[in-house]
Amino acid sequence: MGITREGRHKRRETGGRREKFRKKRKFELGRPAAMTKIGEKNIHTVRCRGGNLKFRALRLDSGNFSWGTEVCTRKVRVLDVTYNASNNELVRTKTLVKNAIVLVDAHPFKEWYESHYGVKVGIKKGQPSSTDEAEVKKSDKVKRKIASRQKNRTLEHAIDHQFASGRLLAKITSRPGQSGRCDGAILEGPELAFYQKMMARK
Repeated sequence: MGITREGRHKRRETGGRREKFRKKRKFELGRPAAMTKIGEKNIHTVRCRGGNLKFRALRLDSGNFSWGTEVCTRKVRVLDVTYNASNNELVRTKTLVKNAIVLVDAHPFKEWYESHYGVKVGIKKGQPSSTDEAEVKKSDKVKRKIASRQKNRTLEHAIDHQFASGRLLAKITSRPGQSGRCDGAILEGPELAFYQKMMARK
């Protein structure tokens, strides 16, 4: 028996049974879940109805993640799956699905932030701040530009703390089993606080 998406086996809204007047049809087919894992990139193409293609990611190790408040997107490595609201089994097996909460490498974002604002972030307590900034000479124009950016600069404490660990919490917003991509957004603000609370509860 193949996987099917039909709904004729269900009862009517009033509770009555429906007659079985036909068999399964090709246009009602379903396919097994991709269950995308973390690993070296491996994508299969699936030919669908109308000659369209789906890209079934079996393994992925990186994706484009966006930092919303700073309007910065970088391709980063996906390191681990930490939370999934729908099923804890998907966390245990490290399965990449839409809306899964993952840990990604923070270094590309950290490098961009430090060069854009000219400040060091993610410094651990007791760790002396490096004084090798003098080696890079900046023109007066660049200094003025960085000074103007500093006026409106704000960095959430929770994200600064994550920069120190070298990992950021992010949410997958693409569908790896359909598009073959693992793209998403960095968690921040109330959303980050919510998911940290949920993870602490486990």
